Amino acid sequence: MPKILIMPKSFQKYKEKPIEMLTTMGYEVIENTTGKTLTEEQLLSFTDQDVVGIIVGVDPFTEEVLHKFTSLKAISKYGVGMDNIDLQAATAQGIKVENAKDTNNISVCELALALMFECARKLSSTIKGVKDFGWDRSIGIELTGKHLLIVGGGKIGKEVAKRAKGLAMEVTIYDPYMRDEEFLQAHQIGYATDFTEIIQQADIISLHLPATSETKHIMDAAVFENMKPSAMLINTARGELVDEQALLSALVQGQIAIAAQDVYSVEPPEVGDALVQLDNFILTPHIGAYTEEAVERMAIVSTQNILNLLNEQG
Repeated sequence: MPKILIMPKSFQKYKEKPIEMLTTMGYEVIENTTGKTLTEEQLLSFTDQDVVGIIVGVDPFTEEVLHKFTSLKAISKYGVGMDNIDLQAATAQGIKVENAKDTNNISVCELALALMFECARKLSSTIKGVKDFGWDRSIGIELTGKHLLIVGGGKIGKEVAKRAKGLAMEVTIYDPYMRDEEFLQAHQIGYATDFTEIIQQADIISLHLPATSETKHIMDAAVFENMKPSAMLINTARGELVDEQALLSALVQGQIAIAAQDVYSVEPPEVGDALVQLDNFILTPHIGAYTEEAVERMAIVSTQNILNLLNEQG
């Protein structure tokens, strides 16, 4: 029987219906049962099997890995961002690739907002203080009236923008490729064309971009030098967007006030990582899309996508 490989860790939670969808269509299912994201070397252990389709999370499907899957016809991304897949190599091999659009927009958006509140009110540290039977208070700030710069006007960025307006924030989107005047006007959202200028005005910067050669380290030392000392950075997109050494320096020197991320250049970070240990740096373990609703949607949509892709391939 042709085989379909299922990689994502969280897929296990809602796998019953997707696996039934696959077996009904005559496919044998192979699951990643390690509970971990696999390395390139570990992925190669599956290449000796007749795998025609793969549902992938954030595992690195590089050109080398793809070449070893000689029977592979289709890849379905369990999520939206596809920067862990060498799309050029996949195209060259005739492998069809599709992502699970519109499945985790709300979940990632809500985490971005949650991190803003965390930075503004220092909730985690104050809660921990009370549980340790202390009663020290830490003064916070209001989000109302603050200028939020959303870098990346895709579907997640737009969801953040709509909700931020509901919090009475001033919202601007920076995205050279966004052409949606109707959305901007409907929600009274500003649009910036000069990144260097707008970062000087923002109280909060929230990143919602894919990781590409163009966007890598879009937040670098020069950007941090131009930000307000009171500004906060939120990153729920990709770790590669931020120059972490520059961020470390910016936080230590007080060039910006605080940063919160759900992503990191190396996940999990190495023990003793200097940035992670800072009090004004918050890192969550890549949980943006990890809600019951999003996980279920991603499981069903990515499964239907792989079936559609394989059907198209014949």
